[in-house]
This record gives sequence, C-alpha cells and structure tokens, in this order.
Amino acid sequence: MPHIRIDNDLPGISGLLAQRTDTARPLGLLADALLRAPSSLPPGERELIAAYVSELNATQFCSASHSAFAAAQLDGGAELVAAVLKDPDTAAVSPKLRALLKVAAEVQAAARPVAEETVAAARAAGADDTDLHDTVLIAAAFCMYNRYVNGLATELPADPGHYDRAAQRIVTEGYGRDRTREAQTSA
Repeated sequence: MPHIRIDNDLPGISGLLAQRTDTARPLGLLADALLRAPSSLPPGERELIAAYVSELNATQFCSASHSAFAAAQLDGGAELVAAVLKDPDTAAVSPKLRALLKVAAEVQAAARPVAEETVAAARAAGADDTDLHDTVLIAAAFCMYNRYVNGLATELPADPGHYDRAAQRIVTEGYGRDRTREAQTSA
C-alpha cells in the first residue's frame, strides 16, 4: 500500500506523476533527454542501462518497465534483456555496452567517482566521453527515480500486459507527454 494517498489507479511512477503534474513535466523531460534524445547510444541500450540500474536497486516496477522498453527496441528482445539483468558479463551484448553497464553499476553502488580502471575499460571497448557522460547520468537519475517509486511504496500493475502496452506508448510518444491525459484515460 502506498505511503501517500494517490487519487488515480496508475501503478508505480505513473501514479505519482499523474498525482503531481507539477513534478511530472520536469521528470518526464529529463527521462526524454536521457533515453530518447539523439545520442551516441541507441535508445534501446539506454533503456537497458535504466532497467539494469533499476534491477540493482530492486525497484520492480522500474526494472520491468524499462526492461519492456528496452526489449521493444533491441534485437534479441526480452531474452536479451533478461540475460543482461541476470549477468551482463555473459549476455550477448557488445563489449562497449558491457563496459558501460559496469560503469552504471558503480554509479548505482555509491556516490563516488567511477574507478579509473572501469573508465579505462569502457574507453578500451570504444566508449567516448558522451557515452560515459550519458551512462553516468542515466544511472544517477534512475537511482533517483527508483528511490521515488520505492520510497513511497507504489503499487505494481495488476495486469501483466501493462508493461508491453507502456513500451509501445514510450517508443512512439516518449516520456514528456501530458500525465493529466493519461490519468483521465485510465480512470
């Protein structure tokens, strides 16, 4: 049961954002910038980083959501995403993405500089400054999003198809949409 009264039936962060549209807009714009805007990393890989950090943070709603969003955009789909969440060292991803997942894990683990050797390994695998910047910022932001969702004890969707429907919406519309409309159409 959520720690605050939520006046809609949306699960996870969706319910929180529909409840507080004043904070929904900047948080949605940040997610759009991190996960959908032009970048050297494809959107599916950025979603995978978000899913991985959310999994490390034990935030089931965010992990399942961003896993579905990544699966909808990556060759290998849900099977690849599940393999990464289980063990990125053995998953069928590029050496660069594997190295960036290690960077993300370090950011998730503690608020301190990523180890020089982790950064060097990412650079050796082909990561550039933009890749490193974006990975660190995605990981840091998802620690915040995860703490928002877990801290207020939001509910999970009752319908397991929720994540796939949300994935189609995110892939086509992004994150900056009007949460008031979403709350009205799901009520």
